[in-house]
Amino acid sequence: MTIEEMLNKGKRSLKEASIQEADLDAFYLLEHVTGISRAMYFAMPDRVVSKEEQQQYEAYIEKRKNHIPLQHLTGEQSFMGLDFCVTPDVLIPRQDTEILVEETISRIQQSQKILDVCTGSGCILLSVLHHVKQEKHISLTGMGIDISKKALDVARKNARNLGIEATFIQSDLFEKVVGKWNIIVSNPPYIRTEVIHTLQEEVRLHDPWIALDGKEDGLYFYKIIINEAKKYLEKEGVLLFEIGHDQAKDVSELLKEAGYTKIGVKKDLAGLDRVVFGVYDRKVSAKD
Repeated sequence: MTIEEMLNKGKRSLKEASIQEADLDAFYLLEHVTGISRAMYFAMPDRVVSKEEQQQYEAYIEKRKNHIPLQHLTGEQSFMGLDFCVTPDVLIPRQDTEILVEETISRIQQSQKILDVCTGSGCILLSVLHHVKQEKHISLTGMGIDISKKALDVARKNARNLGIEATFIQSDLFEKVVGKWNIIVSNPPYIRTEVIHTLQEEVRLHDPWIALDGKEDGLYFYKIIINEAKKYLEKEGVLLFEIGHDQAKDVSELLKEAGYTKIGVKKDLAGLDRVVFGVYDRKVSAKD
């Protein structure tokens, strides 16, 4: 079988299983198994694959047909131009979250301390540290916290693989956090419990439930983080969140009620509300 024949067979199988982006996933799995890039593929589509490659590819296609996420099969996901290790113990980094990273980076003009709450794979924190150093030549002190030990193992592996210095500690939200931070950023669980069963199989069956479930109203973790963060933010410190597309008003109101100012919302590439942020000035809040 040639690589072209194998790829076409993979595409057909995934389409029959109603896999979204079947053609793209079939090619990514081909690339993962054979090491052949898109340019190489078009240069030699008649290359004959080995029996071992064919069997491995077909095994991956079968797993993908059962809605196991592509990233769990390849073990990696690109995010902010960086390659991150991914396992079933962490949320798969998504393009929407890049809006949160970009907004965070835009606010950094000098050496500061940044805390990432619910860090998961560490993709937010590590991307901020990398790009600020590369683009602004500023070194930050960064720490990520998560309740999941397995997630933190993935985050530490990503930091090592990318050569980025960061600290990761196991903590139930701010339980083990000390000191003051200029920026606190978080992509907390924000999906309403009753909605999780309506999500794609790839998400509801394979993403860690603990990273999805925002309790009854989806705002549970926002409420805690907004109030607790005030103890750990430096003067005029910034708190930034990723949010669900219908949560901007509620999260903005929570920030306002807690004494934050300069509250704003950023939209994603689809035009949906994706990031909410606010500044906490202890002196202003004290006067209020």
